[in-house]
Amino acid sequence: MNESVIYLVPILGIVGLIVMAIKSAWVSKQDAGDKNMQELAGYIADGAMAFLKAEWKVLSIFVVFAAALLAYSGTIHEVNGKEIHSSWIISIAFIIGAVFSATAGYIGMKVATKANVRTTQAARTSLKQALKVSFTGGTVMGLGVAGLAVLGLGGLFIAFLAMFAGLGENTVKTAIEVLTGFSLGAESIALFARVGGGIYTKAADVGADLVGKVEAGIPEDDVRNPATIADNVGDNVGDVAGMGADLFGSYVATILATMVLGQEIVVTDNFGGMSPILLPMVICGLGILFSIVGTWFVTIKDEKSNVQNALNMGNWSSMLLTVIASYFVVNWMLPETLNLRGYEFSKLNVFLAIVVGTVVGAIMSIITEYYTAMGKKPVLSIIQQSSTGHATNIIGGLSVGMKSTVIPILTLAGGIMASYYFAGLYGVAIAAAGMMATTAMQLAIDAFGPIADNAGGIAEMSQLPPEVRERTDNLDAVGNTTAATGKGFAIASAALTSLALFAAFVGIAGIDAIDIYKAPVLAGLFVGGMIPFIFSALCIQAVGKAAMDMVQEVRRQFREIPGIMEYKAKPEYEKCVAISTKASIREMMMPGAIALITPIIVGFIFGPEVLGGLLAGVTVSGVLMGIFQSNAGGAWDNAKKSFEKGVLINGEMFYKKSEPHKASVTGDTVGDPFKDTSGPSMNILIKLMSIVSLVIAPYIAVTGGGEEACCAKDMVTEEVLKCNINGQEYTCTSKAQCDSIMNANVKDIAELNGAYDVDGAHSSVNFSIKHIISNTKGTIMIDSGYVNLQNANGPKIFIQLNMTSLTTQNSMRDGHLKDKENFFNVAKFKTATFEATEVVKNEEMGPYAYLAKGKMTIKGIAKDAVIKFNYQGSSVQEYEGKKFNIAGFEGEAMINRNDFGIEGGGAAEEVKIEITLEAAQEIK
Repeated sequence: MNESVIYLVPILGIVGLIVMAIKSAWVSKQDAGDKNMQELAGYIADGAMAFLKAEWKVLSIFVVFAAALLAYSGTIHEVNGKEIHSSWIISIAFIIGAVFSATAGYIGMKVATKANVRTTQAARTSLKQALKVSFTGGTVMGLGVAGLAVLGLGGLFIAFLAMFAGLGENTVKTAIEVLTGFSLGAESIALFARVGGGIYTKAADVGADLVGKVEAGIPEDDVRNPATIADNVGDNVGDVAGMGADLFGSYVATILATMVLGQEIVVTDNFGGMSPILLPMVICGLGILFSIVGTWFVTIKDEKSNVQNALNMGNWSSMLLTVIASYFVVNWMLPETLNLRGYEFSKLNVFLAIVVGTVVGAIMSIITEYYTAMGKKPVLSIIQQSSTGHATNIIGGLSVGMKSTVIPILTLAGGIMASYYFAGLYGVAIAAAGMMATTAMQLAIDAFGPIADNAGGIAEMSQLPPEVRERTDNLDAVGNTTAATGKGFAIASAALTSLALFAAFVGIAGIDAIDIYKAPVLAGLFVGGMIPFIFSALCIQAVGKAAMDMVQEVRRQFREIPGIMEYKAKPEYEKCVAISTKASIREMMMPGAIALITPIIVGFIFGPEVLGGLLAGVTVSGVLMGIFQSNAGGAWDNAKKSFEKGVLINGEMFYKKSEPHKASVTGDTVGDPFKDTSGPSMNILIKLMSIVSLVIAPYIAVTGGGEEACCAKDMVTEEVLKCNINGQEYTCTSKAQCDSIMNANVKDIAELNGAYDVDGAHSSVNFSIKHIISNTKGTIMIDSGYVNLQNANGPKIFIQLNMTSLTTQNSMRDGHLKDKENFFNVAKFKTATFEATEVVKNEEMGPYAYLAKGKMTIKGIAKDAVIKFNYQGSSVQEYEGKKFNIAGFEGEAMINRNDFGIEGGGAAEEVKIEITLEAAQEIK
């Protein structure tokens, strides 16, 4: 049962998708209103689908190109003598991640374009029914995103473990390395979807507001405004499809970061030593179930009920249930103590780290709600400053946004320190996973806002009674706050996840620390701090340029199409939709390229330590920019919306179309790209750069850390020799010192008496051969053998290899090597052997103390061969009531492939063979 828990993960994902399908069917069955409402909803749905198709067409080219590069990188198994555990299958994982991410966005957009008009119709009856329809639509998106993420991660991990099962101790490491491709694909699409969708929605929104509300004096979603359909399409492609892909990527990256660190923890448990790896997936899978339970609490009694309180009830209940369940899951799965990079912690401390993550997420949501909600002091301060004009409104919004970073940053800092104190770097990662466990509920709350916004637009365009728009505006105002809190929640998880990814990067890249005392590292830190600014600038500039085109088009239609203002002529909605579509596709390229290419350039030119400095700068600056922009934009928006019910300024009531209201519209227009384009893109930016760095880390890794990690060949002042003896690494400054260390540490084979049988399950043969530029690596399983150093009548060491088990992690290459006569021809020669008739001490300086001299037989051809090896010692172990002496050996040999009739196909003649043996002798 315990070992089968891995299969529970994708099952929980499937459960989420089944509930999603049921709720989606319920939404579809609701009344879609009259013919005019359905026609308007059709325009919105068609425009949204047209954008997604155009976006997917461009992104498919990127996915194919990036997958090809990843496939090539997966065939490289050694760089600078350092082994790389990857496979060309990482490209398949990348494609699946990209497709799942796009699908998550599509699910959200599809249900949103169904739920919007049905929410409008529901609002004709009651606020309660309108909330039910809009929130159920959001729930479909939340469960779709979480279900796809858990199903994708869990399913692929199971598949990769089976696929790489022949790699022995490297199976899990390779499976997780290949799984990073899934996260890279998800985050790549998320960035383009969020930026592209954000540019689309805000270009339309700004254009519609500036000409419609400010110049023409008509309501925001008036059917006479040519940009109103594009504006409502934008709500779907930006706030829904873009957000769906965004949180899908965040969810996957958070779980993966914890898995990457979890694989470094060596434990004895009931889950094959994989409990730290499986834990985040199990918790997030259970989070789906508790999010479903949480949706049951989101309901109101009547028109006067508080919608925000209903949403909070669902949110807090799902979080509380997840934390309670986490306690029992952690106690069930983890051993009493764990150790990661020398930091020891208990399983109770892992649970406390999860609690810390949940508390940090809750505080971030509360603080964000305070700074952006209607009726709260920050929004009221912007309203007051609107009375003195447009400029003071802008100043007020900027100051609110900047002040809103203080408590969240202090909360994040405290959360990082507390989670690290409890469980080290694993604690930081699992805290983020605990925070993101209820993503399905967070996203349901987040997505209902754009649905309600669309519903209000359709009500306005359909000229429905004022009470309908009043109900949809009530939902929309709450939706603005929940959208802001969702973005605060996402940026908090991004900060914790990025730190976990950063820790994983440092470990794989072979560096010990990021030393900002070094000038190149400090330079990288500054460049990293700049990137969120140029990224934001490009996003905001793109919105500005597209909005200018939109304004000109709306003005043209008002000027050249007579009868629009009198409802006698229909605007050319499709032209405004086309402007936003073309602009967003064109302008999303440069920000996306910065995020993807910068880590690659810095990493390969300047080395991993400078890249680490870059990531540190991006993370700190990006988190601050994300919080500032999202909160400032949300506060500006709700300050403007406050005028719809009327606001009191200096004892006088002001409403829509007043001068303070016009100033608030300007603030909202400035805040639009802040809160819906550049701000929410920050969390994807910092995670995507961290994931790209993690993927390239093995290829830029250094073996010694220190100066070698920091781009300075001329800085090396002392030659250092390193030798590995029985798995322990020693550093020395001369050959004589290495000899002395080796002689003091090597085990003596004289203590081995009698025959030891080779344990094939815990023994392996690895081979490495130079192919053009890179090294091709592979493994072969050991069938049988023995070690009997006193044997006078036969070989002292005998090893038989199963050649049919040969694998290089590439099925096409394996087929060539196994099947062709000029290679191994395993159909005819199923085994290869080594027989040592003489074992002597190695008199030459080197890492190995002994020589095993004898014959190597491959393809029926026997040639002289020597294996250099070390005896690693022995220990007594008990198995099934019997006691055994277990002896360990490690060695290597060099052979010439031509001697055995094996062709090269571009490969070098010399083949390096590494052998690890465990042999057992029963104690009678």
